[in-house]
Amino acid sequence: MIERVVGAAARAVLAALVVVTPALVLPGTIGGGGFALPIVCAVAAGFVFVEYYTDFPSVVDFRDAPPFNRLRFACLFAIVLSTSVLCADQVRPTLFSGAVASLGALTGAALDFPYSPVRMLLIGVADGARLSALEIAQSAAGLACVYAALTLGAFAIVLRRGWPLRDGPFNVWINMPLFDPTSGGDIVHRLRRDGRVNLILGALLPFVLPAVIKAVTLAVGPLRLGDPHTLIWVMSVWGFLPVSMIMRALALQRVADLVEDKRRRTAALREAPAPA
Repeated sequence: MIERVVGAAARAVLAALVVVTPALVLPGTIGGGGFALPIVCAVAAGFVFVEYYTDFPSVVDFRDAPPFNRLRFACLFAIVLSTSVLCADQVRPTLFSGAVASLGALTGAALDFPYSPVRMLLIGVADGARLSALEIAQSAAGLACVYAALTLGAFAIVLRRGWPLRDGPFNVWINMPLFDPTSGGDIVHRLRRDGRVNLILGALLPFVLPAVIKAVTLAVGPLRLGDPHTLIWVMSVWGFLPVSMIMRALALQRVADLVEDKRRRTAALREAPAPA
């Protein structure tokens, strides 16, 4: 019980840290919306605490199958932190922020070619954005692509090492609360179908999200990318959602393989001749 409370509390603090990171890196830039920050932090922390403290989570997938959610959190935190540092470099440059900005400019320029996700993002946010905001967006997008590649590569290694069974039995009810195995249809077919859907959506999102941003700007006006907090969270959503969906696709395919292997072993035991 104590271990579960401590673990849930630690994860709640980390969730709040992600929300408050832009304010910590960019003090004094929240303006009139600063009253909402404690509320958002409390909601994020409370949600994570409840999800990890209760016996049966309601939303969080693969809660007891590390390091799935740890990798996702690391990717999101890296995007939020690096974009915050890039914004801070514009007003208060330091040696560290300069190094991050140089690395971001290098990767962003390398990935900014016709029809690339980075180029599509810049087209989507170009209306009404200042040149400095576009430069930050390009650098942040380049770094987000690097983090995405590292995260997916790390998860692929974890899969090859036996995830999710290397830490014990895998409980579908706890680790996949949004998936109902009894709702009808073959479970393996449904897992593979959902995995393919998540994979396709994850691959398309870097291109679709800029189009959505473009449509929103045409309908309600340009995004306020001059506000660093808006820029940070736009980049975080753009960089994190595709990685999260692709990881979920790979995880669903892995679970489908495990169910299929279990079926084959059970069928082999039934067909094995009884000992004389």
